[in-house]
Amino acid sequence: MATTRRTFLGLTGAAAAAAAGITPAFARDSATLYIGTYTSAGGTGIGLASYDATSGAITATGVLTGVQEPSFLIADPSARFLYAVNEQTDGGVTAVAVDAPGKLRVLNRQSTGGSAPCHLALVADGKYLVSANYGSGDVAVHPVNADGSLAARTDLVKHVGAAPHAHQVVEDPTGQYILSVDLGTDTVYTYTIAAPGKLTETAQAKLETGAGPRHLAFHPNGRYAYVANELDSTVVPCEYADGRLTPGTPLPTAPANSPQNYPGEVIVSADGNFVYVSNRGHNSIAVFAISADGATLTRTATPSTGGDWPRHCAIDPTGTLLLVSNQRSNSITTFHRNQQTGTLTPAGSFTTPSPVCTLV
Repeated sequence: MATTRRTFLGLTGAAAAAAAGITPAFARDSATLYIGTYTSAGGTGIGLASYDATSGAITATGVLTGVQEPSFLIADPSARFLYAVNEQTDGGVTAVAVDAPGKLRVLNRQSTGGSAPCHLALVADGKYLVSANYGSGDVAVHPVNADGSLAARTDLVKHVGAAPHAHQVVEDPTGQYILSVDLGTDTVYTYTIAAPGKLTETAQAKLETGAGPRHLAFHPNGRYAYVANELDSTVVPCEYADGRLTPGTPLPTAPANSPQNYPGEVIVSADGNFVYVSNRGHNSIAVFAISADGATLTRTATPSTGGDWPRHCAIDPTGTLLLVSNQRSNSITTFHRNQQTGTLTPAGSFTTPSPVCTLV
């Protein structure tokens, strides 16, 4: 992986729909954990572990080697397949079969046609995998075959603007639109997709100049989304309707006089009551209470992650455990989550090389 602004920030100092026609082979095992890593920074592939939602303890169970730079992972809802980015100069996406929970097998890899893909999503009822190429600032489309493998790329759409850096792709709650968040152009682009896997841009939403939008997460009601801005350390509540975002007032994710801070991940609790943002630099999780209608956020706490450079965070299926990937300190920390108050209480810490994503 070439050293760029994003890899310098990360390395210094140390899923949406099932593929059509597939019947689930088994229920998703909520005790299985898959770990995305940088193989150029000590990782050896996709990490495998189990976890206890009650205690917060994580136990290593193995690794799937042979997958390079799998820095972001998703699963299809059937639990039979995983998909990983290969965040390399010659970017790719890898399809992985889950023969049983924690037992993985590489199906194939396809080129994204761009560089440093860092995010992906299944869209259109699992017919396509879309990926965001950070380095080249474009979005790639790959059809998903019936066996879970990936067909050849059918589209590659460049974001319009100076120095684009596509950082996320996400399907909206209606399944009608795909949103791509671009850190370089301070823009969220909206697309539709149609056979044979072609994207059509339908809208753009501009964030403040220099904000550096990184990721967004939707409220369960589908009428609001929350955009985490990496470069100005803010989160922005946005109204959403018919593929169009309307940004509101940015809110700081870290306290005043904090060290220079770069938000990493933004997630929303399943009940729509809380937003969590990982703060790289302040090394904390910003906890925001959401108003009843989803329109406003109020920051309530910024507890330490107990590690360095929390690139990613995720809530487990029980809703009671939050997992944080601390990239620079080579640790995943866990927190008990109070579902009524949103409060986080430290639960455990697990050492593993270069964790940058947890899939639970």
